[in-house]
Order: sequence, then C-alpha cells, then structure tokens
Amino acid sequence: MGIAILYPVLAQVVLTLALLLVTGVLRRRDILASKVTYDEIALDCSRWPAATRKWANCYSNQFELPVLFYVLCLIALATRSADLSMVLLAWLFVASRLIHAYIHTGSNIVIRRGAALLIGYIALVLMTAILLFRLLLPAS
Repeated sequence: MGIAILYPVLAQVVLTLALLLVTGVLRRRDILASKVTYDEIALDCSRWPAATRKWANCYSNQFELPVLFYVLCLIALATRSADLSMVLLAWLFVASRLIHAYIHTGSNIVIRRGAALLIGYIALVLMTAILLFRLLLPAS
C-alpha cells in the first residue's frame, strides 16, 4: 500500500498548479483589459480586481496547511507507515482542500471555507498522531 500515499500528494500538487494557472490567466486578462497597470500591482497585490485576488489568495493558501501534509506523507512513506488509514486520511485532506478551493474561488463564504479547513486540519492531526504513536511505540 505504501506508494498509494503518493496519489493524494500528486492530487494536491495538481490542485496547486491548476490554481496558479487560473490566477495567471486572470491576471493577464486584467492587465490586457487595463483593469490594473504593472505599476499599480508591482508592490501591492491588493490592487488586483477582487475576482482575481480570490484565486491568488486560494493559490497562496496551498503553501500553508498543505506543507504539513506533504511532510507527513513523506514521513509515512519513509517509515513504511503509509497504510490504508494514512492513505484514507491523506485523501480526506485533499478532498477538504478541493472543497476549500471551490468555496474560496466561488461564493467565498468564510464559515463554509473554515469548515473545510477544519476537516483538513483534523485529518492532519490524526495523521500526526498515528505517526507519532508508531514512531514512539513501535510494534514488537
């Protein structure tokens, strides 16, 4: 089962790359439509139109909790702890990030976004607890 932990990792990478792509397309559109100038956004990203900022902020969010996700998955793989429970928790985390991104780039209702974030956070806490338990109390 070990290598299966890499599938949710790759799914998270694809999500991050997709968000960056859409952000780039929206920014290019805004520049070409003269909604902002290079001088306006050179030092202040808040000058981008709100719709574009939502996507950029969502992309930036992929370098917060997901960083811990990547580390935990690599630790699980390296310690041969990437069993079914870890893979399922990894997929739960990625599902929570997909839902979070969908809300963030759509309705952007903060309470719903927060609920998705909480689900991902809980998945990471459980992954951490499992890894700590297995590393500190190895099976005989």
